[in-house]
Amino acid sequence: MLMEEQSSSRQEEGSRDKGVLYSWQGYFCRVTPERLLLSRPVLHAALGTLHGLLLTEDGHVYSFGEQPWKRVESQPAGPVIESALSGQRVIYVSAGSYHCSAVTEDGLVHMWGENSHGQCGVSGMDQVPSPTPVNVVDGEIHPPQLVRVLNVACGAQHTLALSRKHEVWAWGSGCQLGLVTNIFPVWKPQKVEHLVGRYVVQIACGGFHSLALVQILSPPEDSQQARDRCGQCKQSRYTMTDKDDHVIISDDHYCPLGVELTDSKEGRRSGQSSPAQTPQSKNSSAHFEESPLSLKNICEYPRFSVGSQQNTTSQEAQPVPALSETGHARLRRTKSNPYPDEQALTDYLKRILEQTLAEQAEVASLGGSHPPSRQASLTCPFRSDQSDELTLRPSSPALSGTDIRYRQRCASDTVTDRKHSLHLIPTLDSTSDDSSQHSSVDGGVCISDLVISNGCLFESCLGEGEAAGMDFCPADPLQGKKSTSLTDITLEDAEARNRRGSLPGFSPVSPSGSHRINHLRAEVGAMTTTSTSESRILLPSLYTEVWSWGRGQEGQLGHGDYLPRLQPLCIKSLSKREVVKITAGANHSLALTAQCQVYSWGSDKFGQLGRINAPSTVPNLTMVSEGVRVWDVAAGQTHTLLLADGDCYQPILYYSGEQVLESTDSAHPLSGTYTQMPTLLPFCMNIGYVSKVFGGGLKCLALADQNAMGFIASVHELASAERKFFCTLSKVKNEILSPLLARASLALSLGQSSMLLFQELAGSFSKLCHLTGQHSVSLTNFLQRGKVIKTLVLIKNTDIFMDTYKEYSDPVGNLLVMGGFQSLLKPSQECFGKKLELIQTLLESKEKNISPYDLLVTLFYMPLQHLHGYNRLLLKLAHCFEVNTEEYDWIQNGCSKYEALARLVSKQRRDAEATFNFWKNFKGKNSESLRKPSRRLVCESSNKALTLQNAGRFSASWFILFSDVLVHAQGTIPSKKLFSSHYVYPLATLWVEPISDESVGQHGLKLTTPEENFVVLAASPLEKGKWLRAINQAIEDVLALGLNRRTRVSRSSQKGEPPESRTSTYTFSKEGRLKDATYEGRWLSGKPHGKGTLKWPNGTVYCGTFKNGLEDGFGDFMTPNTTLNKFERYQGHWKEGKIHGFGTFWYASGEVYEGSFRDNLCHGHGMLRSGKLASPTSSSVFVGQWVQGKRTGYGVCDDFSKGEKYMGMWLDDQRHGVGVVITQFGLYYEGNFCNNKMMGNGSLLCDDDTVFEGEFSEDWTLCGKGVLFMPNGDSLDGVFDGHWGAGLRVAGTFTKPFEALRRERKIPVAGQHAVPAEEKWKAVFDECWSRLGCEAPGVGVHEKAWENIAIALTARRRQQRYRPEELSRSQTKMLESLEVIPQHVGPVTADSFNNIRRYLLKACDTPHHPLGWLLETLVTVYRMTYVGVGSNRRLLQQAVEEIQSYLTRIFQIVRFLFPGLPEDGGFILDSSSSSDEGTESLNSSTHSETPQQGWLVSSSSLLLPVLLPRLYPPLFTLYTLEKEREEEVYWSCVLRLNKQPDLALLAFLGVQQKFCPVSISVLGEKKQVLPSTKDACFATAVETLQQISTAFTPSDKLQVIQLTFEEITQDMQALLGQDFLWCMDDLFPIFLYVVLRARIRNLGSEVSLIEDLTDSSLQLGQIGFMLTTLKACYNQIQLEKTT
Repeated sequence: MLMEEQSSSRQEEGSRDKGVLYSWQGYFCRVTPERLLLSRPVLHAALGTLHGLLLTEDGHVYSFGEQPWKRVESQPAGPVIESALSGQRVIYVSAGSYHCSAVTEDGLVHMWGENSHGQCGVSGMDQVPSPTPVNVVDGEIHPPQLVRVLNVACGAQHTLALSRKHEVWAWGSGCQLGLVTNIFPVWKPQKVEHLVGRYVVQIACGGFHSLALVQILSPPEDSQQARDRCGQCKQSRYTMTDKDDHVIISDDHYCPLGVELTDSKEGRRSGQSSPAQTPQSKNSSAHFEESPLSLKNICEYPRFSVGSQQNTTSQEAQPVPALSETGHARLRRTKSNPYPDEQALTDYLKRILEQTLAEQAEVASLGGSHPPSRQASLTCPFRSDQSDELTLRPSSPALSGTDIRYRQRCASDTVTDRKHSLHLIPTLDSTSDDSSQHSSVDGGVCISDLVISNGCLFESCLGEGEAAGMDFCPADPLQGKKSTSLTDITLEDAEARNRRGSLPGFSPVSPSGSHRINHLRAEVGAMTTTSTSESRILLPSLYTEVWSWGRGQEGQLGHGDYLPRLQPLCIKSLSKREVVKITAGANHSLALTAQCQVYSWGSDKFGQLGRINAPSTVPNLTMVSEGVRVWDVAAGQTHTLLLADGDCYQPILYYSGEQVLESTDSAHPLSGTYTQMPTLLPFCMNIGYVSKVFGGGLKCLALADQNAMGFIASVHELASAERKFFCTLSKVKNEILSPLLARASLALSLGQSSMLLFQELAGSFSKLCHLTGQHSVSLTNFLQRGKVIKTLVLIKNTDIFMDTYKEYSDPVGNLLVMGGFQSLLKPSQECFGKKLELIQTLLESKEKNISPYDLLVTLFYMPLQHLHGYNRLLLKLAHCFEVNTEEYDWIQNGCSKYEALARLVSKQRRDAEATFNFWKNFKGKNSESLRKPSRRLVCESSNKALTLQNAGRFSASWFILFSDVLVHAQGTIPSKKLFSSHYVYPLATLWVEPISDESVGQHGLKLTTPEENFVVLAASPLEKGKWLRAINQAIEDVLALGLNRRTRVSRSSQKGEPPESRTSTYTFSKEGRLKDATYEGRWLSGKPHGKGTLKWPNGTVYCGTFKNGLEDGFGDFMTPNTTLNKFERYQGHWKEGKIHGFGTFWYASGEVYEGSFRDNLCHGHGMLRSGKLASPTSSSVFVGQWVQGKRTGYGVCDDFSKGEKYMGMWLDDQRHGVGVVITQFGLYYEGNFCNNKMMGNGSLLCDDDTVFEGEFSEDWTLCGKGVLFMPNGDSLDGVFDGHWGAGLRVAGTFTKPFEALRRERKIPVAGQHAVPAEEKWKAVFDECWSRLGCEAPGVGVHEKAWENIAIALTARRRQQRYRPEELSRSQTKMLESLEVIPQHVGPVTADSFNNIRRYLLKACDTPHHPLGWLLETLVTVYRMTYVGVGSNRRLLQQAVEEIQSYLTRIFQIVRFLFPGLPEDGGFILDSSSSSDEGTESLNSSTHSETPQQGWLVSSSSLLLPVLLPRLYPPLFTLYTLEKEREEEVYWSCVLRLNKQPDLALLAFLGVQQKFCPVSISVLGEKKQVLPSTKDACFATAVETLQQISTAFTPSDKLQVIQLTFEEITQDMQALLGQDFLWCMDDLFPIFLYVVLRARIRNLGSEVSLIEDLTDSSLQLGQIGFMLTTLKACYNQIQLEKTT
């Protein structure tokens, strides 16, 4: 209990120390702030006119002050809890003049207080006594969704809410809502459409105006931080356009959404025209009647009188704008002029406005998608033939969004030239500014006086500036400008393109004709725009704009006038000021920037703007003392409160505004006196560390913390130091860097390389400056929101800071090394005086006699010194925590990182200075070629510490080790350091090792490079060790840095030496094969080894693996063919620098070879495709054996152009040996070939069965003895001469034999002269054996074969790791399973036989397995042979024999891999009675005559199930061609007989009555068989038999037949009893019926295929009987005659 009491008391003390609120009024010296006592620390507060709200740490809300809506008799003296909110956790409170709001953590809004203008959003009540939920609902989404809210801002009669999607919602009354309506009050929250698509981060409400802080999602163009940028806001200082003898200079830009009413800079007067100006009309006077829907109606604001001024230049008819009844401006041109007059500009700009409105409608309709390109929809406004489609027509009351969108699209269709359309952007924006500028003074109507609302235009015109009560701004740098032509204004203000920067997805484009585009900017752009996305997400953005709307009679909108705005409009002068906070008083507005400056505008009657004699209608700086940095602001009714850093780290308070009397009379508290400038409040030092201030009504509040354990002071010191550092960096950027970069002579002073380096430095500096600014704002937020140490970005995300500091350290060192600071000294002195006093002031340097050069170097190294500050302050912060706490460890960890970085940066500076001094003294020839910005000196041997072995007597060597190269300089006068030549060795490809042998002595070092090796001798063992360590360390550093600054992982050895194997790039220079070639990839001891890419200057490229410097392994090679001007490419395997192994070669001629190579030549099995590209007359494919680049051995050539296919032997690229030729006309030749021609004995078979056997000569000429056999058996025997089909000359005997002799005569058949099946495709099988590691078939060690298989599969798996998309998940799993070798020790059992069968199935499905490759290749060659022209019935026998030959040879390989398998036809006993799989039951001996049970092992039973399904289509096609004639007869009989009903057909076939089914079962229901019933009897057996066509292997087909018999038997047993037995006479007619009803189209082919490919053992017994029965049925059907 005691411990609990102690801890609770400690908590109470802690809560008293933090979140304490103090309240006061005015700025008397004697003012004593009153402390508001609450039980919990306060997180947030809000003040209304006479009341206030407090939000405590636990989420409770307290209210105090006068609250008439409470309806209580007496107002309580102190804060009272709002009980209606007690059940919810509130995260934000806000107070309007007389109403309140609270936001809960689930994003819901509660409102209460005065509601007479709808400001509480609760309809039907003038006052809302207690917090009431107000639902913000997005009705545009279907179904409507509740909008979650971040925070709320309250004004006098309106309320704004910021949603979690960063959109603004409004309700209440007045134009300050920004809604497109004139009906008030608005009870229901509505979205502010003009801010849709923009990322709003803050909102604020004044009495009758509103502010929004918008984050620009795409950062502005920091990249062009060049000479024409303003130092303060980074905007373009000037853009120039030369026109004859005058120059137009512009520095303005224009807002595309919402139209400004006058110029943002006040007091611009028209300048005088230059002498070259053509006389043109000025603006005419404007007359108008006020519309019923006018500004007065909406904003209750008195109208200005319009001054009329006659034009003195031209008395022509002037365009008179007027308002029609609907309030539309009629704008028309009345004259033409070579130069655009103001009216033309007005018309043109009106179109732009329509475009803008249309785009917004588009964006809204597309749900915030990217806006349509604004440029693409604009056409030239000054053409006489211009369509008037885009102008607002007087007759239309309002343009709907759809109309505008449609018209915009029509217009966009007319612009096709993108370049010109992009060019329009600056033209448009600058034109609009130009017209607004002098029209506001001359009194004419201008487009900028139009406010768009819902497609209507509201006009409001001003006369002279004085008449409107305007202040003039003497500080304006340009006293007016006037355009004389479009050319003059084309390039005005490139900043215009950033106006859309806050819209998502919009990327600004620069005009094509931009002046002084410097290619050097690219460097800066690359550096500055790479602000990491991380920092943008984790840190607050500084890319912001301030938008304002509502009443403006006090200038509180900041647009330079006193007019109201109905929709949000961007305050241009605050763009790029890095505004981070906005707030508003009753009639004035404040903006706080990241540079700790405060801009104020609006009412200054009581000095609340904090400045003297400055115009109040545009933002201007509040005047505070030099060195005071403001970091929080608050605004009350007539005062401003500032929270700032003073001389110490405790914050100080400033007050600016009206004095409040100490009198107790609350009715008249004001004294009428006020401050001229912000006044320091002396009591601020007594109330602790203030973290936040609030204002409202006449009151001020300050939220303070006491300094418990020094933590609060440390955090404030850290934040204050960061703000000071950012302000210093900003000054350096704006006052030093920008003026220097703007100097035209800078590039000449520095030279090109140093200029590039200086711009890179400027870019990195800008990035560091920006990060520091973001961090300073982040620290302010940290102070104001809970101070949880783990949210401190400096520690949580150290990488962002460390990367940015490293990124800055490099260019500073590089500029120092190249002598850039020396070159920069002169321009700097010209800019800032001889002694550089400005730099001395910025550095706050105490030293008196520091040289200007040292000042410059110190200035640019100054940002890096801040790392020591981080280290010191984090240490201080760590000591606020106990040593054993997690927070302490966390801070210490961050601290050590910054300490290490500070040490690294200091070392980099020392290295840079040493290198700079080295180059000052180096007088070597071509020293400039060695002097590189990033190169640093490590050590050098000028003291003869290192010499070359076997050097000449008079030659001298000097070794210089840099950070990236070793330089060996040679010469004859080393004392004067004059050297005639030098050799450069990149460290990434340098290997060093110590050697100690007799020839060299103890002090030798061997250096290995890609092109030479040499030995150097050290002067002593000490020197040898020093150089060895230095070189190794430098190599390590180079390898760690890697390409593109990516850290490369290198496997370094334990001794601290760099790895032997590494990745690097090198260009060879010595004569030889690799001269001028560049290699990028892996190295091993000076030679390419591993993966890499080799490129030659002529375009030859090799990308693949290397071994000992030569191409070895898989690679991709491309080389140009100069003759055909095309590339040749090879992709495949290499060995010792030559093409060797399997691959594909694409020749420049268009030929493609895919197959085996040896020593750069085709060798082994391969396929060559010759297309029409190779030769227009030839197109062919050859597949077969190659020897030494020539076709030799068996091969098949398909010549598409001739329409013939050759299958036979080849020798030296010519047909030589036995072979077969088939033509597309069905002719079949076979015989002996010699030198590409068929000669000697041969055969010719025709399609009509005419056969010639005899002698042939070249080109298929029949020449010599021979016999011609006719299809009918007649023959012609004699001497033949001539071509077949072109008339034959015959001298011989014609024979017409008798019938008996006809049968005996042997007519030649195909295949007598064909290549035997076992001789075909030897090369394919040889390749498979070689992949298994065998020199010849069957010769080898089967363990070695399994090793080779494992290597092939593992290599494929490794390849799949890099390219996982190539293989599916199932293929990957199959590869994994194949890596497990089946155990096959001893004789094969039935179980292991099953395992082998399964393994073979998987292996044959995987092309990376040697067996899978073999099968895939055999299938390819088989299809090549027997598809197309080869689909000839004469080839059937050869095709069957080829399959049987495959089976035999594959079985030989399988037996080699599994030696325990019996020979072909062997038997394996099965211990278990049941077979493994039904489909294989036919192979079991249960169906043979042997009593044992087991497996019959044969090549067909094991391999046919794998092979035949792949070869089935071409093989079965040959069977159908062979059986075509008899199957025609069979099929016609089947069709004819099937027309009969079941009973009639059964009777016709002779089936006995007792076998005819009486009834059949259909879906379990018995149905009677009627005479008309068809296709019902034996239906199950018929369906079963039909499956014979879908089975591939003979065993599967036989099983279908067996099942059919079983089905018939079951039907009969059901009809006649279980003991029924068949006799053949009964069975045959029923089976014949089933065959007829099955309607199998190619039954003859099916039967023949089964007979040819079934094991002879299976054709015995019951199965053989069933097959014979089926064949008999087939023959019987052909003989059936229906009567």
